[in-house]
Amino acid sequence: MPTITLVFSNPLNVSLQVGDTAYYVATSTQKGFLTSQNSSSPTTQNTVVEIGDVTSIAQSTNTITVDTTLTNANLPTTSQYIFFSKDNKANSSSLLGYYAEVKISNNSTSEAELFSIACGIFESSK
Repeated sequence: MPTITLVFSNPLNVSLQVGDTAYYVATSTQKGFLTSQNSSSPTTQNTVVEIGDVTSIAQSTNTITVDTTLTNANLPTTSQYIFFSKDNKANSSSLLGYYAEVKISNNSTSEAELFSIACGIFESSK
């Protein structure tokens, strides 16, 4: 499979890993902001295009190498926005192995009705 090396003028996102999928989309300036050209009727100029899987990363030179099936005419240019997504098989998280116990008590002498109990859980860091 052919590869493409993408060189960036700014530091790479620290979350980028080998195995992530790289994409690009055309951009335009609207009212002073750089935006994608996506609209309600997509064309070949404004759709998200998959470049391929990231095979190597060089943080020191801000370059990534990507396996691609794109032809030379469809490769990203410097005016296009390049981004990546994670492989959800390798980067998913769940509450495997966590346990919680709750004790609810009524401190009054009269009967009380419990309307709702909720719990919000999030992973703070790894």
